[in-house]
Amino acid sequence: MIKVAVTGASGRMGSRIIKNIFPEEDLELVAAIEAPNTPFAGRDAGEVIGAGTMGVEITPATELKTVLEETKPDVLVDFTIANAAMETIKTASKCGVNLVVGTTGFSDEQLNWIKKVIEEDKIKAVIAPNMAVGVNVFFKVLKDLAPILSDFDVEIIEAHHKHKQDAPSGTAVRAYEIIAQQLGRDTCEVGVYGRKGQVGERTPDEIGMHAVRGGDIVGDHTVLFAGDGERLEIIHRASSRQAFVNGVIKAIRYIPTAPEGKISDMGDVLGLK
Repeated sequence: MIKVAVTGASGRMGSRIIKNIFPEEDLELVAAIEAPNTPFAGRDAGEVIGAGTMGVEITPATELKTVLEETKPDVLVDFTIANAAMETIKTASKCGVNLVVGTTGFSDEQLNWIKKVIEEDKIKAVIAPNMAVGVNVFFKVLKDLAPILSDFDVEIIEAHHKHKQDAPSGTAVRAYEIIAQQLGRDTCEVGVYGRKGQVGERTPDEIGMHAVRGGDIVGDHTVLFAGDGERLEIIHRASSRQAFVNGVIKAIRYIPTAPEGKISDMGDVLGLK
């Protein structure tokens, strides 16, 4: 039995993750954490998210250390925002709790700090900007295609709902990193984020990044390889957040066999490497 704690318990992702954990025979929800000022503190998590009584109360983040020490989860799942996740990761790591993190918007400095914490505390972790199985196959396809289409122009277009706070999306950034690495280009130099005005002719090495926000779009990602006389588009569309939740469940089940002191990603979880 894998004991699981979930942060952002009443949110769009957190509530779905809890609903999927609860019926699984090999998974047990032991803690549900919300924001420090949550109005749901002390209430049953299942009742809050409309899934019936679960016997696990909502705990405010100010009591995270206490609830982790009391419930002793094997893994904590975090889908919140970057700054809040930093504190959660620090506390969980010091308590010896392994991590599955799908939060996006981390800076390079924050990611380096997270890596250091996980190494020092020798915990297991899966951290990925997008845990959908299809997206991670999408990443593998991009890795294989980029060297073959090295003389094509590359543009990345992502679209998400109007409430998303970071741009470009973590998935788009990861796609950019994969392509730039395969082409031997410096990610600090070749990214062009949107275009406006007299920007001049496109350079051969640049990789365009474009973010669309509107409505309730769950997540669309397109990588356009444009050559002379032809173009190839690689597209992944998520029609439901269930796609991400399915990947989270796989990541939780991977944790017992994950290496200590190292950040794994969904490529490791799915055996794509």
